[in-house]
Amino acid sequence: MKTTRSRTTRVATGLATLALASVTLTSCASSDGDKGAHGDAATYQTGLVNIAEAGDPRKGGTMTFGAYSEPAVLDPAETIVAGSTGGLEMAAIYDVLMRWNSADNTVQPQLAESLEHSDDYQTWTLKLRDGVKFSDGTPLDAAAVKYSIERYVRLGADEAMLWSDNVKAVSTPDSSTIEFQLKTKWPSFDYMLTTGPGMIVARSAGEGKSFKPVGAGAFTLASHKPAESISLEANPDYWDGAPNLDGIKVVFLNDPEATFDSFKSEEVDAAFTREPDLVDEAVQGKFQGFLNMVSLGSVAVINAGDGHPGSDPRVRQAMHMAIDPEVIADRAYDGAGLPGNEIFAGSSVWANDIDPLPFDPEGAKKLLEEAKADGFDGNITYLDASDPASRETALTVKAFLESVGFKVKLDLVSNVQEQISKVAVDQNYDVAGWGISWREAGPYGRMFATLHSEGNLSVGMPTTPEMDALFGEFQAAETEDEQREIMGRIQTQWNEQVPALIFGSTGEFLMWNTDLHGVVDSTNSMVLLDDAWLD
Repeated sequence: MKTTRSRTTRVATGLATLALASVTLTSCASSDGDKGAHGDAATYQTGLVNIAEAGDPRKGGTMTFGAYSEPAVLDPAETIVAGSTGGLEMAAIYDVLMRWNSADNTVQPQLAESLEHSDDYQTWTLKLRDGVKFSDGTPLDAAAVKYSIERYVRLGADEAMLWSDNVKAVSTPDSSTIEFQLKTKWPSFDYMLTTGPGMIVARSAGEGKSFKPVGAGAFTLASHKPAESISLEANPDYWDGAPNLDGIKVVFLNDPEATFDSFKSEEVDAAFTREPDLVDEAVQGKFQGFLNMVSLGSVAVINAGDGHPGSDPRVRQAMHMAIDPEVIADRAYDGAGLPGNEIFAGSSVWANDIDPLPFDPEGAKKLLEEAKADGFDGNITYLDASDPASRETALTVKAFLESVGFKVKLDLVSNVQEQISKVAVDQNYDVAGWGISWREAGPYGRMFATLHSEGNLSVGMPTTPEMDALFGEFQAAETEDEQREIMGRIQTQWNEQVPALIFGSTGEFLMWNTDLHGVVDSTNSMVLLDDAWLD
């Protein structure tokens, strides 16, 4: 198989206080008649939406982007590569070997010229374009690709374990050819080259404190003013010709509402949001942009380590059955979004006919009583952020759990760094608000990283040989129908295993004003701006 490409034109911020203690769950629990108040799944389809017609491209101008968060570093080997965490900036600086096209759900060459696979999907051969250079003037050849990918794995990026567990060898038969030998059949391996491993970092970039971003993208780093902005300037020697834009200015307003308001008032040309109420407003307002639905975007992960309540599967199941996600959506986001406790919402390409565990308070009480009879004291600590939506979510979860017999203590931390430290670094929590984020395009990478026993992002959630085996089947499946059937069995296993409490899928919306054109979408809510232009 060969593909070629031609040139083609959960954690919110802020602080506030709310109260819920006097509100009873009975009076607010959702009924079938209330479901119309929530998002219409038909409007939440991943892809480019409401794109305005445009004339001929124009040269010049600087695009201003209101980012969701400030990246700690612009090194794909040291961060999660996604639109909410500096992905737009990194894609502009490094480009990607391959990109995902949401219109037809295919992976297409970008920096690469072609990518072929053997009949057994265990050998993949990538050909590079002639004459591509890094912004430091050195060639982006096969040796540079091999170096960058090995650097990515060595530094332990979010997909490093997945790569090292599946890729047996990377060889360079000549200066423009890279051959990937896999340990097992992997028909969707090409998605790996659309994210971090596909962002090729030059040797001159260095590492650690001396790191400076050097790539072969359409833009280069001009300046970084911490807590304020990142400025990129056009790379005149970009392989596909100098970009239309003179530059990109990324600003950090540090509040989703402020960023959204700045976009609506046209103080910024583009902005990123993932708050359900703001995504609802943007979609219903027919703003143009790239909408990416993220399954398991709003969850509470469960620590199954020794000494934690979640080590007992009955406790995990009881918590899941005690909570109605629609009430959380009502309380935290005024009913916005797509609440639900299934892995994939009905709008997802991976939706299947296997039901999740039901909202069943009586069933939850029975499971909890069994666990208490065996010595569990019923105490749970629930960790989340202290912004309004997270606080409201935490209070609602507490009320639901206590209504079936748990005793819940809240730990509402003041900043994202503390939340990450407690959950991902120290794993010092029982249950915690989080995002697992299995995306529509090539979900296997995040599935492995977050819930495989050898993944590196499980944050203490329970893993099992049964789930590992299902992930292996999904990896080897050749067709979408085969993968969807396996996703159904993954839902069945999830119902037994309950690694997290599911509150719903979330939308990530990268929107832009009608004077911006030529934006190209890719994986992980990222876009490419090499062909973008301003009226």
